[in-house]
Amino acid sequence: MHPNPIYHDADAARNLDFARERGFGVLAVNGAEAPMLSHVPFLLSEDGATAELHLVRSNPIVRALDAPKPAKIAVTGPDSYISPDWYGMEDQVPTWNYIAVHLTGTLELLPQEQLHDLLDRQSGHYEERLLPKTPWKTAKMSEGVMERMMRMIVPCRMNVTGVDGTWKLSQNKPDAVRESAADHARAHGFGSEAHILAALMQGVTPRD
Repeated sequence: MHPNPIYHDADAARNLDFARERGFGVLAVNGAEAPMLSHVPFLLSEDGATAELHLVRSNPIVRALDAPKPAKIAVTGPDSYISPDWYGMEDQVPTWNYIAVHLTGTLELLPQEQLHDLLDRQSGHYEERLLPKTPWKTAKMSEGVMERMMRMIVPCRMNVTGVDGTWKLSQNKPDAVRESAADHARAHGFGSEAHILAALMQGVTPRD
């Protein structure tokens, strides 16, 4: 998270909504030599209290979960390089604007018998966003295939105890300056979803 509090103006509800909508992030658990990381889809509950996910059984994180472990899920959003020339002001420096939300909590294994229900709820959640396509369901799989595949993965739950978000959108710049940078980011920015970042930059309230 960026240390400047000016970029932490989103409340918990907005941060949770962002994480829930993205539904994909980097899971981090401490390891003996370095953090263990996995890129995972997850389901965040409506109250933001739990994030459900599954991992391949051979994942080192699974092997470390002999007991619940502290964990984080980092969820990233649109980002882009911002050139100082885009501000129309002297003595500016390059920067990178971005959105990131971190969920902090305790990760634990769930009973294996809960896996099928989790997979149904996950796929159902994602398939709903593809309407009017007929949603794919696990019941479409041939008999026995789903059961064999499920033996390779395990269900997990992170009990969320903290949420923090960085929304670095040039809030520290005057309106005209931020608007100019946003226009240039939309036209020439590189990163991820620069056009979405530009729209968000144009929707913020400047702060001193």
